[in-house]
Amino acid sequence: MADRRFWRGRRVFLTGHTGFKGAWLALWLQGLGADVHGFADDVPTTPSLFETARVADGLVADVRADVRDAAAVVAAVEAANPEVVVHMAAQPLVRASLRDPVTTFDVNVTGTAQVLSAGREARAVLVVTSDKCYRESALPHTEDDPLGGRDPYSASKAAQELVAASYRDSLGLPIATARAGNVIGGGDWAADRIVADIMRAALAGEPALLRAPDAVRPWQHVLNPLSGYLTLIERLWEDRSFAAGWNFGPADGDAKPVRWLAEALRDRWPDALELRYGDDAAGEAQTLRLDSTRARERLGWRPAWGLDDGLDATVEWFDVYRRGQDVRALSMEQIARFTGGSTA
Repeated sequence: MADRRFWRGRRVFLTGHTGFKGAWLALWLQGLGADVHGFADDVPTTPSLFETARVADGLVADVRADVRDAAAVVAAVEAANPEVVVHMAAQPLVRASLRDPVTTFDVNVTGTAQVLSAGREARAVLVVTSDKCYRESALPHTEDDPLGGRDPYSASKAAQELVAASYRDSLGLPIATARAGNVIGGGDWAADRIVADIMRAALAGEPALLRAPDAVRPWQHVLNPLSGYLTLIERLWEDRSFAAGWNFGPADGDAKPVRWLAEALRDRWPDALELRYGDDAAGEAQTLRLDSTRARERLGWRPAWGLDDGLDATVEWFDVYRRGQDVRALSMEQIARFTGGSTA
């Protein structure tokens, strides 16, 4: 787990801090005592984890600008003077990339180049991409598999990997990339994400539609890969051999069909929840699995929560939210529970 002694007072420049994964990471870093400087264009959804958990309360800076705006990125990085850069800002949705591929490539690829150019003085840089960065091939994917991507989102994630590698290999920058996907957890309201869609329907008392019920994904609670990201940065700080691509996936048994996941959420939700089944995978791969042997062997990383634990925590979060209780306190308590310690 993350080393509090390493993170206390550490200056961190975090892009995408208003998003689902970014907000969870910002909360965790705040609990560890880091000085977090956030950079994002806006809060992506209403409601959002960022607003409901009052993430801004613990930030040193909350800059709102476009990651493609070179001047804005440079100014924010200069003000933060970061020791660590974590780049999570992105257009994160497959279906949105089909509607607007140009913006997807622009944000995900050009934005990455802008952040890496501005953050050259940082001692450790992490670029978060996706398990969808791989070309379709035999599963599970290892870090050495060919990069690719059939849809614009996946292709943009592969391109992010190439941009990061070029800055690392030609300019000697300490850049690692992290590949994880299909995270679940409280506070996700993104459109066209299965848990968000189901919880949104549950909160509204409406049926939930499953677009591709037989698609298999490597589900994991969001705190699992985030714990890997933090550990990776700590290792990279001391040893540049960790500047590489890394998979952070769940145990093999937690790769489940969408139908299984939806029914597990339904069975945990306190009220009745109707599921309806469709057939619209929108060009997405039918099955994704990651081989995380590298992270297990070199980082000593393991997913601390299995899928059942992650589902319990997700439903707990949304149930507390619907009852109007303090979800910031709950989020910090879940992080403490996950780490087996305290975040305060």
